[in-house]
Formats: sequence, C-alpha cells, structure tokens
Amino acid sequence: MKKNLIITISREYGSGGGEIGRKLSKALGIPCYDKELLTIAAKESGYCQEFFEKYDEKPIKSLSYFSYDQTMSSLPLGHQLFLKQFNIIQDLAQKQSCIFVGRAANYALRDKFDSIDVFIHADFETRRERAVENHGIEEKKSAKTVKKIDKERTSFYNFYTNMKWADARDFDLCINTSKITIDEAVEIILETVKRHYKDEIK
Repeated sequence: MKKNLIITISREYGSGGGEIGRKLSKALGIPCYDKELLTIAAKESGYCQEFFEKYDEKPIKSLSYFSYDQTMSSLPLGHQLFLKQFNIIQDLAQKQSCIFVGRAANYALRDKFDSIDVFIHADFETRRERAVENHGIEEKKSAKTVKKIDKERTSFYNFYTNMKWADARDFDLCINTSKITIDEAVEIILETVKRHYKDEIK
C-alpha cells in the first residue's frame, strides 16, 4: 500500500524554513501547511483567526499539565490552538502527502507516521539580515525581533512537547542555511525524500 510522503520543518526565525517548505511543495507537487493551519483551526473551532494568530507558536505558562482528552472549551485559547493544530496535523498526514512548517509537527507525528523531520537553522547575523530583507522588519528592531521569536518558539516547543528545541537527535536532517543557499537546502531534502520514499516516488 502506498504511504503518504510527509515532511516536517522546524526552523529558527529567519533561517528560511518557510521558503524551503514552499519550494519543496512546488517541487514535489504536494501542499505545504504553515500559517494555513491557523486558517483551518479557526474555521473548525469557530474562533476568529486573529485570535489564534495572537497565540501562534507561543507558550501559555499558566498550566503545568494538561491532557489531550480535556474538553477543548475549558482550556486557555493557546492550549486550544495547540490541540486543534495537533489534531489537524495528524488528520492531514493520514489523508495525504504534505509538508508542515513549525507548530511542533514532528512531535505531533512522532511514532505514528513515517515522516522526514528537518531542522533549519542559521547564524544570528544571517537570520537578522533575512528578517529585514525577507520579512520587512525594521533594521533597528531586527536583532530584538529575532531574539524574541527565537525565545517564543523555544518556549512553545519545550512547553508542549517532551523534547528539547533544536536537539539534533529528534531530526533526520539539520541544515545550516548560513553555509548553503536555500535552493541547495531544498535539493538536500529532496534527495533524502527520494531515497526514503523510493517506492512512492517514480
């Protein structure tokens, strides 16, 4: 039976992870879900998307423990978003080949799906420059913005999973986009995909 091709991309801010996901999507002809997960979660939950955007990949520290079986409506909005995206990621991976960017997707699919998990990182200055050039961040605010989002993503990942952000042991590929171009990173991932899913890709 043909299995779905699944790629998860965890990324430091400004490392190019989102761009890599979109280029892989085009090369492989499969959908890439990044902020699209917020749109789906908002639609299914009935909440306005702007509410979820406020809590996207940010930790909520008011609860030290929660169960995936709790009633969604009784949880803080940040927890609701995480749980909703967790379920959406699993449902999409079950139905089709796809790429997930961020949202601890590698954790959501761990032990249940045969995914290729990628971590994209780069040195601070490279990421600060990309924040200005690619994300429209003001030069004078760029360093602070990179540090802030790095901290939020680290806290989010560590809070909601039983793993540690950026631990290479939790990924199949770790790629430093300070050393190679975005297109070269895409080619490395594509080569890994072709080898791993050789029976699905003809």
